[in-house]
Amino acid sequence: MKRHTTLGNSSLNINRIGLGCMGMSEFYGSFNETESINTLHKAIDLGVNFFDTADMYGWGANEELLAKAFKEKWKDITLATKFAVMRGPNGEFLGINGKPEYVQESCEKSLQRLGTEVIDLYYMHRPDPKVEIEESVGAMAELVKQGKVKYLGLSEVDAETLRRAHAVHPITALQTEYSLWSREPEDEIFEVCKELGITFVAYSPLGRGFLTGAIKSREDLEAGDFRLNNPRFTDEAIKENLKFVEVIEGIAQDKGVTKAQLALAWILSQNDEITTIPGTRKIHRLEENIGAYEVELAKEDLAEIEKHIPKSTVGSRY
Repeated sequence: MKRHTTLGNSSLNINRIGLGCMGMSEFYGSFNETESINTLHKAIDLGVNFFDTADMYGWGANEELLAKAFKEKWKDITLATKFAVMRGPNGEFLGINGKPEYVQESCEKSLQRLGTEVIDLYYMHRPDPKVEIEESVGAMAELVKQGKVKYLGLSEVDAETLRRAHAVHPITALQTEYSLWSREPEDEIFEVCKELGITFVAYSPLGRGFLTGAIKSREDLEAGDFRLNNPRFTDEAIKENLKFVEVIEGIAQDKGVTKAQLALAWILSQNDEITTIPGTRKIHRLEENIGAYEVELAKEDLAEIEKHIPKSTVGSRY
């Protein structure tokens, strides 16, 4: 299976399995800085070069964590971070901001926290409904001119918005949730990305951990885990959504691979340009995820998955 791709219209050669760093600072229960840094270093040792963060993860703490881990290693990696989701001093969510002055301010703060002079890929985390996308992307393009950002990305936008943004400045990557239980991008987004030469970056490729089979009930989640408030993780939803895991498990057993590896291999099999960023804090899970490169899915395997996987997921994504 192809392990690398060129990131959109850039000159950056990245892994097709990168590392999402969000859970190292927030959202998924307890975390340990030393463990996370060890995992980040191990990722580089294993050849991973694409890492994803955002200014709102741990309301800045995640970027600071990566600064510690990558202080002497920036030349070895491609770093993506994001702006637009505002957090208060106690972590409270304050809405979306795509105003030009906020774009500039957010970039400066991210550069300071990261301790680097340039961000490889700078995403707008969510579109601001009160600001035209052309205005936000125009401000992002100024960051490229200033040498503070190399390439631009968007997250969770529809096809029309993506086209409008790309007309202002080339969009290099679109990040959106995609997995065996979140297949909405197949309807239109994939086609537009291919047409415009934009890399599709799939986040939550393991269904926020659910597709690995690790979550059989709400009791499997720690107190404070944001999934306890997610519609797909109610008691009723978990019971019904376990049907996805049953299909994945059956085929994974037949192939002698793990459920996570099968789910990731399925994503990579959709086309050679998709990149995915499973998140983990643990080295053994990182190694397991990278093992997905060795999983070859024949047409018969893909047809079997398509035949038996549920057509709808119980619970909205958020």
